[in-house]
Amino acid sequence: MDHTPFAENIANVPPLGQMLNSEEFRFLRLVIQGIDNEPIFAINAPGQREEEVCLFHKSVTSGDAYMALLADRIEAGIKNHSPLPVVRFADGEYAFYSGSLKCNGLYQQAESVAAIKAAFPAHVEALRYLAATGILAPLIFPGNTRERHGLRALFGKKDGKDLAIRFLQFLTQNHIKLHETNYIPFYCVYSYLSGARFAKAVDGKTVCIVNSDFNAAACTAWFERAGSRPRLVHVPIPASYVATRWESMREEVFRRIPERPDCFMVGAGVGALEVCVDASRRFSAPAIDSGHILNMMNNLESKSQGPRLFTFRR
Repeated sequence: MDHTPFAENIANVPPLGQMLNSEEFRFLRLVIQGIDNEPIFAINAPGQREEEVCLFHKSVTSGDAYMALLADRIEAGIKNHSPLPVVRFADGEYAFYSGSLKCNGLYQQAESVAAIKAAFPAHVEALRYLAATGILAPLIFPGNTRERHGLRALFGKKDGKDLAIRFLQFLTQNHIKLHETNYIPFYCVYSYLSGARFAKAVDGKTVCIVNSDFNAAACTAWFERAGSRPRLVHVPIPASYVATRWESMREEVFRRIPERPDCFMVGAGVGALEVCVDASRRFSAPAIDSGHILNMMNNLESKSQGPRLFTFRR
């Protein structure tokens, strides 16, 4: 096991400090069998290697153990038709929950700061359901858990190095706690969805893809290359502002779903939280925030500004 020490100056303040000081969580390098991140490091900045070091619960000993936990829960949800939303959180979500229009990065997530704040109550309710019923997969690594001190904290330019701290504070303020059964590292979702085990789990099943893009031939070929033939159903949603307008579009989107799917794959940016929670709850099925994987399936990696970690295999 790789007991990679976490970097110096990681915030030792609540709630992250409590999580680390209690030894309920610790930072370790995420190693998943068959995954090769070297092609990504050859393209992107070397500093991205830091993202391989992520938060682990004390009960989980390895990346492969996290993968097994995730796969087992999703596959049980498919088999038993039970609700299981799985949602990732990274820079866009962290900016959104800080009330910042910096959430408008690759996609338009919010029209205004006022629209973000108006959406908070619905998002908090969805986060509470997610924490109680599903899985949160936030990106928490040394590079986004560094505390800002002194005048720099008051007047310095925000550099993203404390984004995860602020997200954890937002969760704490709303009485949402990460624990053994509701947390996995962010990149485990990418690894599972791009691997053979997920393809096998949905073979012969109905998979409902909820996003703004759908190339049926490309998506079918994606699964066929893994020896899988799910029935793919696409339900379109707008490419923008799902995070702030989901309530007004939800019933129309759900009306287009022709039958109860076995599983949902959702691409909705920051709006994926509400879409996954509501779809999973309404149709009693796993609903997975699939984002970049859907871009890969649709031959649209350019929409993600290129390849991502934990999606390449040896």
